[in-house]
Amino acid sequence: MCGLTRDKDIEAGINAGLDALGFIFYDKSPRNITPDFVRSVVNRIGPFTDCIGVFVNREREEVEEIIEYCGLSHAQLHGSEDPKYCERVERFASPCRVIKAFRVSEESRREDFAPYAGAIHGFLLDTYSKGIAGGTGCTFDWSIIQQLQLQRPMILAGGLDPDNVEEALKEVRPFGLDVNSGVEIEPGIKDHEKLFSFVRKVRTFEAAGL
Repeated sequence: MCGLTRDKDIEAGINAGLDALGFIFYDKSPRNITPDFVRSVVNRIGPFTDCIGVFVNREREEVEEIIEYCGLSHAQLHGSEDPKYCERVERFASPCRVIKAFRVSEESRREDFAPYAGAIHGFLLDTYSKGIAGGTGCTFDWSIIQQLQLQRPMILAGGLDPDNVEEALKEVRPFGLDVNSGVEIEPGIKDHEKLFSFVRKVRTFEAAGL
């Protein structure tokens, strides 16, 4: 679950059994958060919940400083960061791993993704919307994914919610899911009932081995 800004939502996410908590370090986002807040979260949660920092076209040195200061396990890059940038972050901020986000549309091609295969640990696929780095609350045409021939594990994002998560799991078979606005009351304020419903449906799907 991404876009966390409140302790009560973090606690709900942990109680729901989330694998990872996402924090946005992007001042144009209504879910922007401070490194001090995230550092305090990382210092008090258990060892089996990952903490992910979301960055958009930030200076690499700043990203590395925030990763180290907060103790992040992953960096999720949502801007125009090239493969060399990604590789350097992963190398110098080790053991933090890099996830490169792409906004997918009918214009997306395999050639856009292939150069990153050796520089990152996973792709995150979000919905393309002109001028918006992510968090659109809209899905994209999942049939596009197959033609991309991704060479790294894929995390599906973009408009996921309790009503469509089962369909997403059946159709896409992603490595993981990234939910944000689909379990919110408003930006940065999570709906705990929707969150628990979302996670319950994912775990039921996993348990059934579908």
